[in-house]
Amino acid sequence: MLTFTGIGLYDKKDISVKGLEAIRHADRVYAEFYTSALMGTTIKEMENLYGREITVLDRKDVEQQPEWLQHALCENVVFLTGGDAMVSTTHVDLRMRAHELGIKTSIIHGSSILSAVPGLTGLQNYRFGKSTTIPHPYTHKDRTIISHTPYDTIRSNLDGGMHTLVFLDIDTEKGYMTINRGCELLMEVDSQQDEPDLEHRLTVGVARAGSPSPVVVARPLVELADYDFGGPLHILVVPADLHFMEAEALVKLAGAPEGILDMA
Repeated sequence: MLTFTGIGLYDKKDISVKGLEAIRHADRVYAEFYTSALMGTTIKEMENLYGREITVLDRKDVEQQPEWLQHALCENVVFLTGGDAMVSTTHVDLRMRAHELGIKTSIIHGSSILSAVPGLTGLQNYRFGKSTTIPHPYTHKDRTIISHTPYDTIRSNLDGGMHTLVFLDIDTEKGYMTINRGCELLMEVDSQQDEPDLEHRLTVGVARAGSPSPVVVARPLVELADYDFGGPLHILVVPADLHFMEAEALVKLAGAPEGILDMA
């Protein structure tokens, strides 16, 4: 039996009672934190609260050589992930691999950034389109390559009147991408367009969702690039044209300029 368990957004106490019970009845407990991480706790603190040893897996262990899955053929295995258990396509793929091996699976859902961001910002959740991720730039043949995919996704969503949730890269070597760096990369791509205009668009930055003191700030993209959001994790939202209730929420909850109420 393999139980996928989402453990929430920020610290060790975000886990559900159902998830905690599954851990305590498991023969083995694994976790991965490269798709998301809990910044308000440590592995040791989690182990102390959960009462079990946790084996942390890297990307290769999950996506390329998940040999540990074999234990779930005859034991109760729990697989922990930040946020909700099935938001990442990586976890969906892992569940399908388990089914191919004849392993029974179950899911214990956890709080997700997909629902936290609309709650923190006041943006209506049904108006979000396709999400995207800004990856760290990389070097190829002495050239720095910046992905255009996030920018293209934002533009496509805007054309359809939909907000965009923009995840920021987590890399074991380059670290956690900040809102500031994400804004800089979007403006760099925007500057290469025939009619660049994204830097003046109202954008929302959210830091440490799920913590006792999350930061939520709405400003033009160029201003967010210089705002100090503090420590990770960070995430961006590029809203489409706003409903008047969304505009009012961003003014009251995220400090957006009151002038946006006249444009909603």
